[in-house]
Amino acid sequence: MEDKRLIEVDFPLREVSEESVREKNIRHGHISTLHVWWARRPLAASRATTYAALIPAPKDREDLRRKLKFIAELSKWENSLNKSIIEKARGDILEFFGGRPPRVLDCFAGGGSIPLEALRLGCETYALEYNPVAVLILKAVLEYPQKYRNLKVKVNRSGISQKTLAGEDACEEVPKLVYDVKKWGEWILEEAKKEIGRFYPQDPDGSIPIGYIWARTIQCQNPSCRAEIPLMRQFWLAKKKNKKVALKLIVDRKNKEVKFSIVREKEIDFDPSQGTVRRATVRCPVCGAGIDDKTVRKLFQKGKSSQRMIVVILHKPGRKGKTYRLATKRDLEVFKQAEKYLHKKVEKLKEKWDFEPIPNESLPPKETLGFRVQRYGVLKWGDLFNPRQKLVLITFVDKVREAYYKMLDENYDEEYAKAVINYLGLNFDIFATYNCSLARYRGDTESIERIFDRQALQMVWDYGEVNPFGRSRGDWLEILKFGIKVLENCSKISSKNSPKVFQASATELPFPDSYFDAVITDPPYYDNVPYGDLSDFFYVWLKRAIGDIHPELFATPLTPKSKEIVADPSKFGGWEKAKQFFEEMLTQSFKEIYRVLKFNGIAVIVFAHKSTEAWETIINSLLKSGLVLTASWPIHTEMRERLRARESAALASSIYMVCRKRVKEENAYFNEIKEELEKRVREKLEQFWEQGISGADFFVSAIGPAVEVFGRYSRVEKLSGEEVSVQKLLEYVRRIVSEYALERVLKNPDLGGVDNVTRFYLIWRWTFGNAKVHFDDAIKLSRPLGVELTEIWDKGELVKKEKEFVRVQGPLERAKDPAFMKRRRITSMIDALHYALILWSKGQREKIKEFLEETGYLRNEMFWRTAQAISEVLPEGDKEKQLIQGFLYGREEYLKGARTKEPSLLDFMER
Repeated sequence: MEDKRLIEVDFPLREVSEESVREKNIRHGHISTLHVWWARRPLAASRATTYAALIPAPKDREDLRRKLKFIAELSKWENSLNKSIIEKARGDILEFFGGRPPRVLDCFAGGGSIPLEALRLGCETYALEYNPVAVLILKAVLEYPQKYRNLKVKVNRSGISQKTLAGEDACEEVPKLVYDVKKWGEWILEEAKKEIGRFYPQDPDGSIPIGYIWARTIQCQNPSCRAEIPLMRQFWLAKKKNKKVALKLIVDRKNKEVKFSIVREKEIDFDPSQGTVRRATVRCPVCGAGIDDKTVRKLFQKGKSSQRMIVVILHKPGRKGKTYRLATKRDLEVFKQAEKYLHKKVEKLKEKWDFEPIPNESLPPKETLGFRVQRYGVLKWGDLFNPRQKLVLITFVDKVREAYYKMLDENYDEEYAKAVINYLGLNFDIFATYNCSLARYRGDTESIERIFDRQALQMVWDYGEVNPFGRSRGDWLEILKFGIKVLENCSKISSKNSPKVFQASATELPFPDSYFDAVITDPPYYDNVPYGDLSDFFYVWLKRAIGDIHPELFATPLTPKSKEIVADPSKFGGWEKAKQFFEEMLTQSFKEIYRVLKFNGIAVIVFAHKSTEAWETIINSLLKSGLVLTASWPIHTEMRERLRARESAALASSIYMVCRKRVKEENAYFNEIKEELEKRVREKLEQFWEQGISGADFFVSAIGPAVEVFGRYSRVEKLSGEEVSVQKLLEYVRRIVSEYALERVLKNPDLGGVDNVTRFYLIWRWTFGNAKVHFDDAIKLSRPLGVELTEIWDKGELVKKEKEFVRVQGPLERAKDPAFMKRRRITSMIDALHYALILWSKGQREKIKEFLEETGYLRNEMFWRTAQAISEVLPEGDKEKQLIQGFLYGREEYLKGARTKEPSLLDFMER
């Protein structure tokens, strides 16, 4: 391969990972604040990998060192608009491509990270998306800022009013598009405020209500009670280091009523984190009766639920911080007035628009991937909003539509007006995510959080309602400020090549053969994100707000889904058919990438999934398409703290797979390539280990190097002639990784003294911590280690099965099993360690010595080394880690006066 690229040889993994994770905390000007799009790749990783894929591999180590250092600098957020650094990167790329910009495609362009960075690096950029909401985002990020970047307008320093006299000191030039989005966004706000501002009145002392906290309610099912129960997951209003405010339940058992008071600091004599509902199971605070989750859902489905305004969140101009008061009759009366006005407004708009103002389109069917609200009778998109929120949203839609036609009346160019209104439509979308009855209130930040911080729609029992005119988080103007900052940043990117945005399916690319120098893309992650169904939340509102000016994007009632590549069992009647559909569609997409890629072109494909099944699917698709891996890099893209907070195992890394077209078709025997495959995997594992990759990410990171060797051949066979499947390949890889990880974690290449079950336990804790893991993935981790899970689970054993998940139990969990405590189930090193840890937790030091002598572990160096290794792989604060550290501290004490010769565990078991 004559033109080997830098990314195929080396990459500054640690530095780019750090920048990618840091980027999660950057808000002002980042494209993630323009509009929600799920699993958007970090700009740092996108910029670094694109550059590394488009420059040649350096000829010597010194040049390579300089290039890696440059990529680390290039990936920094602060340097994304640094002219000298960006121009150098562009120059390097142009030099390699003989003075012409390379043609780069992202055929799953989504939120626009990859094509934006290709554009920034001077490439001829093509972005393709199937989803119309994503197409609008891409136009806003790529197309419009470039198309109108040279249109300028003079404004005064505040940026509010336009100046017409050139050369005036008080004036500055700004992009006209930025100016007009701001101008018309403010116009929309003022027009809406004139009409409905009265439904958010100030308090008599001038305090502004910036939000309201509501609780859904159901009636107690105890016939002798029947109290109205406010469903609240917790009662904190402010939970900060220097500010504690909570709601306190006041229970009137005589009148069967639940009231509230607001308490502060030392007045909080209860645990506000304990609410009245937990996972749809409710406790009545009046009589103590419980209501199970099935009954709760039935009550909601039958319309036997209501809601109650509990608290008003206030801010007084000139005073720092937020205050809280209980909702009053006046607050409820204003809300009822808004509800009455809503009915009038709906009728008026029906006549004006000739379609239903409030979205009456159906949510996807119950049990659709990522959706849980249908279980509670929420069946239409309009059901996600309370009456005042509905009024706000249809009023702002009305003003967005009016703004467009007002621009045309003022002789704006039609295409330019369309661009302005596109940003205001996207602004409306973010506005709707705050003005929704699934928006959570958080006491630790004292804020109302928008929906879609997770890629799902789940029931929220108590929610926050934003004041759209409150000048606080979630109001129209605050959201507009973020959107304008993104537009300003995108407008500062100067490119000679206009980016091209297409709506089409990646399975049928509208481009000729051998057209692109590179395809850099981020395809859907198996069953992770149901993009089409989730984006319908935005689509139904956008269709009403700007559908008239984008008829080609809004021709269908909901987003098109027939060619959407997602493994959703609810759409195919089960996992097998869903998996088959995903693999077929992804294979077709990869074949299309192969077709449009030049002979010496390069593809970078990003994938992230914790499930081995998902990896089998994508590797199968790659191999069938004729694309061959030449390198792969696990780049951290998620914050570790957020992952540790989850109960289920999750990855911190996304795998960037570098691919080429397969040059020749040839077969190989697996036995012949095994040695090379293991050598390559271990070589890369050494590098990844040094770069800080660990746990579940480490296993996934090994897949790429294995496929580099395996994928060179169109067919790999056993000596019998039977084809070696990807599933078998990944089993072999897991064995290599397990052995390597054990060697590194135990700091000893000789594993002979550690039994299989203990090896399994150590690797599990290192890989998954305390998380529960899908049964299939648990089996795939255990079998290469010689452990059959079905033989060691339940009945208080080491492994516990919970429906389709598996959890490995720690010592404190196993202490609850009487048979274990009678030492009937101590058959491995880990059993012995757990028993000793339980004794340590009870302060029974002498018994520890006796037990370790009996089992033969007291002087067993590998036993102590294994205990130390488990301690090191567990996170800080973990209870088991604390137990082990205390236990290890007393090692010398246990050895005092011990026998010089000990029996073995086998002797102990026989006794």
